[in-house]
Amino acid sequence: MTKFRWFILFGPLVLFAGLVVFLLKGLGSDPTELDSALINEPIPQFKARDLYETEVTYDQSVLQEGPLLLNVWATWCPTCRAEHEFLNELASRGVPIVGLNYKDDSREKAVNWLNTLGDPYSVNLFDPKGDVAFEFGVYGAPETYFIDHKGVIRYRHVGDVNERNWSNQLQGIYQQLLEEAE
Repeated sequence: MTKFRWFILFGPLVLFAGLVVFLLKGLGSDPTELDSALINEPIPQFKARDLYETEVTYDQSVLQEGPLLLNVWATWCPTCRAEHEFLNELASRGVPIVGLNYKDDSREKAVNWLNTLGDPYSVNLFDPKGDVAFEFGVYGAPETYFIDHKGVIRYRHVGDVNERNWSNQLQGIYQQLLEEAE
């Protein structure tokens, strides 16, 4: 049998086996684990207006009172709505959360959302064009950043924060940041 015939006979089988290995590798990956170039880096510089008071502007210093969470959310995001009740619960437990309203088409919608569902945020940043989110490397909403007492981003969580992932992983990360701050 010539080499060409071997290639014709077994080439597709080798390609198929490679494709299967590639797809199986993807099944084992966690879609909430997205690398960020900002992990263990200081908070990027930014300026953002307050969601409620348009004349108030914040910069990165608002995130240097950690440890705290920076939660990226939007009214158009159904997963944000799903996590909102749990964020209210975390805030009632004393976990400081800064909200970054991301690419909402109106400030009024966001304010109405918080007035209706409760406001878990100690500070509400309004980012209608996604400029601040761009500095953080946000892929979409919701995302939550864990920021330590030195203003360093220590962890990024993609997806909703809920009782299960808080108990299984995120609470431990937050507790570690609290212990390091003491």
